[in-house]
Amino acid sequence: MAVSFEDGNSLFDFVVKDGNGIKGLVDSGIVKVPEIFVHPLDERIEKVDEKGSKEHFLTVPIDLSKLDGPDHDQVVNDIVTAAKTLGFFQAINHGMSLDLLESLKDAAHQFFAQPPEAKAVYLKGVSRSPLVKYATSFTAEKDKPLEWRDYVSMAYTTDGDALEHWPKECKEVALDYMKLSAKMIRRLVEILVGNLGVNLEDSKLESLIGIKVVNMNFYPTCPNPELTVGAGRHSDMGTITVLLQDDVGGLQIRVEEDTVAGRKEEWIEIPTIPGALVVNLGDTLQILSNGWYRSAEHRVRTTSKQPRVSIPAFCSPTPTEKIGPLPQQVELDGGPLYREVIFKDYMALFFGNAHDGKKCLDFAKISTI
Repeated sequence: MAVSFEDGNSLFDFVVKDGNGIKGLVDSGIVKVPEIFVHPLDERIEKVDEKGSKEHFLTVPIDLSKLDGPDHDQVVNDIVTAAKTLGFFQAINHGMSLDLLESLKDAAHQFFAQPPEAKAVYLKGVSRSPLVKYATSFTAEKDKPLEWRDYVSMAYTTDGDALEHWPKECKEVALDYMKLSAKMIRRLVEILVGNLGVNLEDSKLESLIGIKVVNMNFYPTCPNPELTVGAGRHSDMGTITVLLQDDVGGLQIRVEEDTVAGRKEEWIEIPTIPGALVVNLGDTLQILSNGWYRSAEHRVRTTSKQPRVSIPAFCSPTPTEKIGPLPQQVELDGGPLYREVIFKDYMALFFGNAHDGKKCLDFAKISTI
C-alpha cells in the first residue's frame, strides 16, 4: 500500500530529510508522480528517436588507444572537434576493463538496494563520513520542483581515506574507477590545452583537476515519465567529467544552433554503447579556452520500465584556483570573454541554485553592454 502524505512538506521530509529517497517512495507503491516532482511543460523531456541519435555526427565513439599509435593526430583532431562543437564525445578502449565497468554498475545497484536507514547514515548534516553524501534531486532545498534522482557522492582525498570512509558496498571498485578516470582526464586536458598552444606545468595541470569526486546516480522507475525529469538541463562546473551509463538510456545532450554548419538546435539522446564512457567538458574548460571549447549542456529523462544507474567521475579545479581565459588565447582573440573567478566562488554558485542550463557561466561572462 502506498504511503499517504498530508501535504508536500511531509512528503519532502519522507523523501529528502528522512533519507527514504525516491526509491523509498516508489517502493511504497505510488501510482502517480507527486506534485513536488511535476515540472513545467517547457522543462519536461520527451524520448528522442534513438535512430537519429546514432546517426549524429558526434555519437561515433573515439578510440583512445589510438593516441599511442600512427593515428594519434587524427584522434587528437577528433577530440578537439568534439570539444569545439558539442563539448561531448564517447570513448572506447580507454583503459578500463569491461569487468570493472560491470562491477561498478552492480555496486551502484547494491548500494541503492539497501534499506533506507542504511543509506540515511550518509545524509548531509549527519553523515558519518565527511567525504560521503547521500541525497535526492540536485540541491533539494533549492529545487522546485524536485528531480527524480537519488545519489551518493564520494569525494577523493587519498586511497586510504576512500577505503576507510566510502560505503563498503562500492568503495573498492569506485576507487579504481576514480583513479583511472582522473588519469584519462589529465591526458585529455593536456591534449585540449596543448591544442591552444599552451604547455601547462604539472602543478598547474594538477590544480585544474584537484577536486576528484565520483557519484553514483539512481533513477527509480517512474509512473509518469512525461511529468518529471531525472536531471534538469545543466552543464558541469568542473574541467572534465567521465560518465558510465547503463543500457537503459536517457541521457540527452543539447546541440546548439550553427547556421554556418547547417545545424539546428535540438536535443539528442546518447545511445548506449557497451564498454564506452561518456566524456563531457565542464564550464572550467569553456572559460579557460575563452569560449573555443564548449561545456556540454545535458539532461536525463525518466522511464517507467526499469531503474537506471549512471556513475560520473568529476575532476574540477582546487577551490583556491583562479579560473580565467588563458593569456595566450586572449591575445589571439583580441580580448577576454570571461573574467577571472576563484573556483570556490563558482562552486558555491553552482551548488547554491537549481539546475538552469548554462546560467552559471553568466557569473564569469564579461558584459558587452
